[in-house]
Amino acid sequence: MGYREVYEGWKADPEGFWMEAAQAIDWDEAPKQALFDRGDHMYEWFADAKVNTCWNAVDRHVENGRGEQTAIIYDSPITHTKREISYVELRNRVANLAGALRAKGIEKGDRVIIYMPMIPEALEAMLACARLGAIHSVVFGGFASNELAVRINDAKPKAIIAASCGMEPGRVVHYKPLLDGAIEMADHKPDFCVIFQREQEVAQLIEGRDVNWHGFQYGVEPAECVPVEGNHPAYILYTSGTTGAPKGVVRPTAGHLVALNWTMKNIYNVDPGEVFWAASDVGWVVGHSYIAYGPLIAGNTTIVFEGKPVGTPDAGTFWRVIEEHDVKSFFTAPTAFRAVKREDPKGEFVGEYDLSGLRAIYLAGERADPDTIEWTQKMTGKPVYDHWWQTETGYTIAGNPVGIEPLPVKLGSPTVPMPGYDIQILGEDGTPLPAGELGAIAIKLPLAPGTLPTLWNAEDRFVKSYLSTFPGYYETGDAGLIDEDGYLYIMARTDDVINVAGHRLSTGGMEEVLAAHPDVAECAVIGVTDQLKGQLPVGFVCLSKGVDRPAEEITAECVKMVRDRIGPVAAFKLCAVVDRLPKTRSGKILRATMVKIADGADFKMPATIDDPAILDEIKDALRPLGYAGG
Repeated sequence: MGYREVYEGWKADPEGFWMEAAQAIDWDEAPKQALFDRGDHMYEWFADAKVNTCWNAVDRHVENGRGEQTAIIYDSPITHTKREISYVELRNRVANLAGALRAKGIEKGDRVIIYMPMIPEALEAMLACARLGAIHSVVFGGFASNELAVRINDAKPKAIIAASCGMEPGRVVHYKPLLDGAIEMADHKPDFCVIFQREQEVAQLIEGRDVNWHGFQYGVEPAECVPVEGNHPAYILYTSGTTGAPKGVVRPTAGHLVALNWTMKNIYNVDPGEVFWAASDVGWVVGHSYIAYGPLIAGNTTIVFEGKPVGTPDAGTFWRVIEEHDVKSFFTAPTAFRAVKREDPKGEFVGEYDLSGLRAIYLAGERADPDTIEWTQKMTGKPVYDHWWQTETGYTIAGNPVGIEPLPVKLGSPTVPMPGYDIQILGEDGTPLPAGELGAIAIKLPLAPGTLPTLWNAEDRFVKSYLSTFPGYYETGDAGLIDEDGYLYIMARTDDVINVAGHRLSTGGMEEVLAAHPDVAECAVIGVTDQLKGQLPVGFVCLSKGVDRPAEEITAECVKMVRDRIGPVAAFKLCAVVDRLPKTRSGKILRATMVKIADGADFKMPATIDDPAILDEIKDALRPLGYAGG
């Protein structure tokens, strides 16, 4: 069966489709019904079932005779450490940790915050919570105390599991003082904290509150898996809301299991026993879905990589890991390849490694510009598939179903909707728009299994944020179009569609043009307020390594390219060369913050920003253009 038959088959009988997919999961009590309509456009999947995530991700592979297979490969070029953990070893470690947590009072429904770097113990902590039916909330390691405190107050954890430190190239990130500061600030206090002491830094433990990871496990009874209801929250993951309180996305247990298992073969085309690598962090949704859970549920080997695309030690680190561990499918963010391309524009490092085992590269997390895709394809000789999804959905909304049928790639498009998602392009009044027209991307309800059923303790906010703009639809917050072949194009966040003298224009389309300039490694376009035209686009470009031409020459060429390809209607006249773009730690460009700087508006320093000093560089670049508050 090809993609069209599979997708139409889902559309004709969505519940039958997902009930069939559910047969791949080990249930304590199998679901009798797929979808439960709770009224007011609220839905749940497999709510009548009983199941345990940890059993499906770990124990069942041991029971099925695959215990000696490697479950986790840990590769840390920062600490020069490599080790492998088999499924049987993982089961024993997780069962012991869960037993120790249970002995200190953690049970089904309790929340546990996990604040850890990219080490296997982070996955073990997540799985130990899942084993007990406790609800984990992973907070990106190294987040500031204030941001951690906000999440402690919202989730009200009974325990916090943390490491003594994280490792960045050339520096140690002191986690424990950040954790202590957060607990001091928070109104809610955890009963206890478990600290994994890393040899790079041993933290001071607070007597009566903190316990040592190894010490508190000594002599405990290993815990068995606790079955939970299908709609029981597996975890809470806070999205970095730029305003006010972060939004706690809730992940339901059963739908999460069924959907992630389905994606491993149908989208990423890996079979049990093969190595899958998502180069992300456990603090983000990609780390939850495709480092911790998806590959393990499907019986793959997953890689926990503590390093960067460049500088640990060089721009060849991705290729080394792929060759050394025989990675079959590789998933990362476009920004990672832009960093590699900037350091190694001719792809000299690629030639040093054997990538013959790699089948495909997958990109997500932000818009993948055609230039980055073309460069990656050319250098590696591998197909590169962009796909689009969100923290809220937990996996692909639109992608290339390579395991069903690889579809032709159209540059700039994440390809087509996946089963579970009926994607529509809506006008401002909520009416569907014809093919080729730019509008708001919305998904007809109900959403697919495993997607968020609500926000943690904030149902009103869930309805307001996602369901109220277009009744009967989930609002994605992205703008785009669907072409005559059914391919989706994500052109910008809805906020990034700018209105220039009455013309609705996509900043993403302009970025695509700038990225095609031979000297440009990375770029961003924002819309700034203009008295005459309402808004005007401003471009920022970072140059490839080794380019030594005058900046004015390059920006003049950039302006000409946009005017030639998009037309004078874009009114694109302002462009600046910068060393770096402000980004979140997961690699997303902070366009909304850049707009506020340009317009001279007040803004809150984004909690997830990688390096606040870059914002001053953006101000300096804007001033000669007449912006940055004058």
